[in-house]
Amino acid sequence: MIKNSNNYRWRILTLLFFATTINYIDRQVIGILKPFIAEDLGWSEADYGYIVTAFQIAYAIGLLTTGRLLDKFGVRIGYLWAIIVWSIAGMAHAAARGVASFAVARFALGIGESANFPAAIKSVAEWFPKKDRAFATGLFNSGATVGAVTAPIIVSAITLAMGWQWAFIITGALGFIWVVLWLVYYQAPEKHPKVSKAELDYINQDEDINNNLGQVMKWRDLFKYRETVAICSTRFISDWVWWFFLFWIPDFLSKTHGVDIKEVVLPLIVIYAVSSIGGIGGGWLSSKFIRMGRSIDFSRKTVILICAVLVLPVMLVSSISNLWVAVGLITLAAAGHQGWAANIFTIVSDIYPKNAVASMIGLSGFTGAIGGALSASFVGLLLETTGSYFLMFMIAASVYLVNWLILKIFIKEIKPIVKIEEL
Repeated sequence: MIKNSNNYRWRILTLLFFATTINYIDRQVIGILKPFIAEDLGWSEADYGYIVTAFQIAYAIGLLTTGRLLDKFGVRIGYLWAIIVWSIAGMAHAAARGVASFAVARFALGIGESANFPAAIKSVAEWFPKKDRAFATGLFNSGATVGAVTAPIIVSAITLAMGWQWAFIITGALGFIWVVLWLVYYQAPEKHPKVSKAELDYINQDEDINNNLGQVMKWRDLFKYRETVAICSTRFISDWVWWFFLFWIPDFLSKTHGVDIKEVVLPLIVIYAVSSIGGIGGGWLSSKFIRMGRSIDFSRKTVILICAVLVLPVMLVSSISNLWVAVGLITLAAAGHQGWAANIFTIVSDIYPKNAVASMIGLSGFTGAIGGALSASFVGLLLETTGSYFLMFMIAASVYLVNWLILKIFIKEIKPIVKIEEL
């Protein structure tokens, strides 16, 4: 477990958790309201796919730059500006009236939100030793599922009482509360006046040959390692599954099980609440293996394999007529994804130096966002053409086993990379 002796690590982790929660509330709003807005504004399935694609493209572009900026200027300032941008963009959806204006608002939202995970993972790497990072990552990453759980409750209540425009305005405004708390509490541990030498020693206990690298690694340096290709590949082929759950599950339940905006709240709460347990559990199990004396390589890869097996049954969802059986299988898959995410994020900080973590998270996130952008348009066009979710669930069920194989083949052992000069 993470030691707790009136230290600041828990406060920092709490801030990361709430930032991720707000991040997912803001991005989830449109998925919940999709059937409602589509009827109001006359969207086609392809129109919605293009709007989602605009977000994914912007998210990818943002990840190309935000990771580098965070490594260069630090997370205190970078995270602050990111959440200001995405909060304003979230509120701007209320003024959108057509596909183009929604796409512009989604694009701006994607630029801002792209900084969340590079900033959070970099913060974890700065504040936690390696044996605690997977568990810490699972805890803050559970904010994604808490946000996804909270969003249906907030959004449906606001929409039914005040209209869908106010759902965007109110949820978008949440970020400004976080901004104040971030300014008050966050500093890097070595600069924080309330961090004791004993706690700083605990944070920096790992002997990492990379920590002494003085300058931010360039991208061309990152691509000298097969680990970079492996991690980016896994993000490309599987990140889209989580986007698919966020943006299309409300629509899937509406079309296949007749669930309306009020009735969809409970199934979504179940899906995302349980999936948060998957994220925390995946991080906890990985850290538990390490504390039992198993290697980091064994711990991360074994948990990823377990998560891949949990996702497999989702291939049956489109053929199941019972609502709650379908919800149960989607829930299991979402939990598997979150457990995988907690470990794949942590693998980056296991391998790369602290001054390259945000850049690597940004680079791998870019490839994941590109996969998400391509899949969003593909899903929209496929549904408009076939009217069936069968193929999408089949693909989603299989990609995590492929991920595990990629890691086994291309990363022989999860360990810190050598210095660039030693290549």
